Amino acid sequence: MKKRGLNVKNVKEYLGLGSVQSVYHWLDGSSMPTIDNLYALSELLQVPIDDMLCGNRELKRNDGKRNFAKRVQCYYKKLVERIQGRMV
Repeated sequence: MKKRGLNVKNVKEYLGLGSVQSVYHWLDGSSMPTIDNLYALSELLQVPIDDMLCGNRELKRNDGKRNFAKRVQCYYKKLVERIQGRMV
């Protein structure tokens, strides 16, 4: 968002959200945007969806099977974190 000169209010307005709380929850990792909002955010921020979900730029340097394995590990880690967060 900083790179594009955007703030939370700009994102809220672009997506047509009722309040900025959703955006703050996405940023702190306590919730995830819908797939529709992910696509819109990808366009607004000019960032691939995979980069928003994993947030690991290192993945781009690897290729082939190693890249796929790292992505799966990243998604698995995030899934476990979300499940554990719900159990607490």
